[in-house]
Amino acid sequence: MTTPTRPAVDRRTAAAMYGTMALIRRFEQAAYRGYEQGEVHGTVHVGIGQEAVAVGMIGALRETDSVLSHHRGHAHALAKGVPPERLMAELYGRSDGVSRGKGGSMHATDLRRGFLGTMAIVGSSIPVATGVALANKVRGRDDVCVAFFGDGAVNQGVLYESLNLAALWRLPVIFVCENNSYAITTAVGDATAGPGVAARAEAFGVQAETIDGQDVLAVREAAERMIEGARAGRPALVECLTYRFMGHSRGDPAHGVYRDKEEVELWQRRDPLRVLAEHAGLGDDLAAELTAEARERVRAAVEFAGRSPVPGPAALMEDIVK
Repeated sequence: MTTPTRPAVDRRTAAAMYGTMALIRRFEQAAYRGYEQGEVHGTVHVGIGQEAVAVGMIGALRETDSVLSHHRGHAHALAKGVPPERLMAELYGRSDGVSRGKGGSMHATDLRRGFLGTMAIVGSSIPVATGVALANKVRGRDDVCVAFFGDGAVNQGVLYESLNLAALWRLPVIFVCENNSYAITTAVGDATAGPGVAARAEAFGVQAETIDGQDVLAVREAAERMIEGARAGRPALVECLTYRFMGHSRGDPAHGVYRDKEEVELWQRRDPLRVLAEHAGLGDDLAAELTAEARERVRAAVEFAGRSPVPGPAALMEDIVK
């Protein structure tokens, strides 16, 4: 794992990053409660504990860059600037949602902000991002497309097809593996042979690194370097070692079945919000203030979602390509 010296960070930047991670944390907690209360249908996958990956990577992008996510994608949407009230309304299946209530948690899209969508099929963000990057190159643009995926997608063949084409065609794409140690209940070591996905990417001539995904500053530093290279035609893969503090989804207990309590507690001591606050010296008062602001924004988002109308039958025939 690459562990560069963490760069100095000014207080304002650190506070902004902390605020975004706090917003994601509170949003995920509210989404989980919404599922328990029957407001969020289907299921919900929260990324509590993984906030630093989204904020560090996406915070280094420019507005015209784009992002594709997977089934655990609320953090990526919020980090890309999707309004929390519109995202919560989408989870509630309401007309004011970013996908007009038709996509839900695993198919939320905000094209205007460069958030090209969450995708439920394992690994499906990878080839789509490769195609977006090809389109950018054909159009003479150096906009970067970032594809997020989990360690459970590492053995999907489409990853290697995409790495091959990205390297051959020198595409402005970055593949980000959020390695949280488990694909549902399967430990990464039980499913993936060899030294890891970064080494596999290097075999294609793709620049690749494995970094500490709990340290938002380390993620941001790597992102800035990789994005600069991608704009110049050097595609990249970043493996972020992180951890989900909760279960895979609502039907999966947080610990006690396939991972023990001690393991979870060990990772919780490296909570990304705590890591940033300690490194940047934010102090308890500022951290509490930023957390309170995030809590209020999420409370307002839940209220907005609750007031938003349910799509009527006519909505079924809208947005259909004929």
